[in-house]
Parts: sequence; C-alpha cells; structure tokens
Amino acid sequence: MIPDAGIDWDACIGLLLQAMQSLQQGLLHVLAALGATRDIDGQPAWPFALRLSGEVMLIDRSVARALLAALAYSAAALLLAALACAWKRARIPLLLAGGALLLFTPWPDAALFTAPAAPTSFHVSPTGFSASAIVRGERLYTQQCIACHGADGRGNTPLGLSLPVAPPNLSSGLLWRRSDGDIFWSLQHGKGGMPAFVTRISVADSWALIDYMKANAAGVGIAATGAWPRPVALPDIALACRTPGAMRLSQWHGQRVRLVVAESGKTPPTEDPRLQSVLLDGAAASADSVGAIACANNQRDTLRAIAIITGTPEDKLPGTQLLADRDGWLRARNAGGEWSPDDMLCRSTTAVEGAGSGAGNAAGGMDQLIAAMDADPVRFAKGGFFTHRQR
Repeated sequence: MIPDAGIDWDACIGLLLQAMQSLQQGLLHVLAALGATRDIDGQPAWPFALRLSGEVMLIDRSVARALLAALAYSAAALLLAALACAWKRARIPLLLAGGALLLFTPWPDAALFTAPAAPTSFHVSPTGFSASAIVRGERLYTQQCIACHGADGRGNTPLGLSLPVAPPNLSSGLLWRRSDGDIFWSLQHGKGGMPAFVTRISVADSWALIDYMKANAAGVGIAATGAWPRPVALPDIALACRTPGAMRLSQWHGQRVRLVVAESGKTPPTEDPRLQSVLLDGAAASADSVGAIACANNQRDTLRAIAIITGTPEDKLPGTQLLADRDGWLRARNAGGEWSPDDMLCRSTTAVEGAGSGAGNAAGGMDQLIAAMDADPVRFAKGGFFTHRQR
C-alpha cells in the first residue's frame, strides 16, 4: 500500500483522470477514423460495453492507490526488459524478474471499469456553451420541462411529485456528476418517468437545453448561497470591436475577461491592461473616446443569459461586472464599486493565502483579486473526469 504522507492525492488523481480520459477519447477517435465505430448525431459513439471509470476514483482513493501501484510495477517490468536487451549477461534473470513483476502486478479489480450510461458518453456540444443557446434553451425548458422540473429545476412541482419516480433535482450536482453525453442521451431517449424527446426536440435544441440547465443551476445556486456552488463557464458571445480583432469571446481563450453591463447615465470603466473587457448593451461600442472599452455586445440574448447565470433580474444588472479567469471560468462579480478579493464567488475548498477582505484602492483591489484567482485555479470534475472548462 502506498502511504499518504507527503502525497498530494488530489493532484495525483487529477493527473490519472486526465490520462484516462485522454486515452479513451484518443482510442475513440482512432476507431472512428478506422471506421470501427458508428456515428450517433454526428459524433463517434463509444463502442464497448465498459469504459474506465473516473467516478469511482473520485469516490474511493484506494482504487487510485492500486492503479498507481500497478503502473509502478509495470514501469519497473518495462525497465527490466530494457536492461535485459542492453545487458546480455544478465538477460535471463532480468527477463524472469520483469515477468514476475508483470505476473504479480496488483491491478485494480472491476471497480475501475463501468458500463457507460449511454453510447454517447463522450459527446459534447458541437457549438459550445453560448449565450444564444442558453436563451433558446430557456424557451424550450418553459415549453417542455417546467411543468415537472419547476423554474428552479428542483422538481418539487405538483405534477413532478405526482409521478411514480420524482424528477431529479437539476439544481443539485447532478448536471456535474454526469457527462454531457449521458444527459444528451437521456433527453433524446427518455429516462425514468421522462419520455423520449427525440421526435420533439432536435439535436441542436437538446444541446441548447443542456446549456440552459447548467446556467439555471448556477443562477439558482448563487441566489441561494451567494456564490456559484459549482464552476460555470463564461458563455460565448459575439463581439463588435472598433479595431480588427476577435469576433467572438471564445477567441480570447487564455486571457482574463471582464464583462461590464452598461448603466444609463454613467460612464463605463476604462480598459484594463490586465484583462480583455467587453461592454454589454452599451452605446460606447461606437464611441471614439480615449480609454473607452473597445469591444461591445448589444444583443439582448447576452444580457438574458447573464441574468440567468447570476440569478439576477435583468433590470438589476446595469453596473454589474463579471470576471473570468484564463481558463474561461466565471470567478467574480462586482456591483460597480472597487474590486476586492471578497468579490470572488468561485473558489476551491482550499483557502488562498492573502485572499482576505479589504478592498484597498481600485488597482490594488483588482491586483489582489487576480492574484487570488490565479493562485486558486478551478479543478473541475465533469462526469467523473477533470476538465479545464465547460465549453
């Protein structure tokens, strides 16, 4: 057994999960290129009855320990085999030792494998998490889902409670525990008391509905607790900039992003060299004043999507600013005053040293917030695997 002392198991498990997911996705794409798997809704489907399980490693660290031990045994056996090739005099003993290591390697039991909930386990949205999809999904949710699941997604409606199997709580961790492909399959083909929507909702609308459910769960969570209980990405939007550059927000991946909701009668903040800024629904998009924010978005869907994600009525949004980190995760919200580390609403469970209260001046407050945000990156598990961003 590998001792716990001095080992960062969260980091080890994260690396193992990323390797497992890359291995499976790589194998899937190779099989698809060879024509050995079928396509479902335009994406290759997982063709096997089992897949490596990320969920079990998050729940039971002993499985991660066993896997690490097995990999160590296997690496040692390969090293002995390499030495046998180079050292002819000791070839037989080295090969025997390597064979013994492989024979007695303590591979984890079947708990490392699980049957995928659907052949689309590895499917992801072809268009990504976007403001327009969130708003389209809201309309679909109102038409098709709200009677059972309720506006908050908790499922405690009269119709939902009258069903033999109560609807799941969509504002809980359900949407984060399951892969997007599994949720997509459930929408298309039904699950429990929910009927199949494959003949009523298109593939594109199913992904829009999933986008809305994620955004709505984030808004319900922040309204209830004052913070995002689980990571939510900054939705992609179109950009109109005075100078040639990015056409969409997603092109700024790797840079910090600030969204500023314009407030009538007030001058918006100036550009900030530490991040990329976007003015929402503002006339300053066409202004030529020095220091004004150079990029804007005046689409109604964008403000509606931000209202959903923040759990804030649209008429209360003016003056609001949102900050996303370099990986595209929404991390902080400000009502228009000076920034401080207290504005960060998405943190890990580990407290960040130096991220205390106290705003200081505007520049100092933003500096402290950015330092706290960069020192506390989001380690997000989706469907049992760690990922950097949702979209």
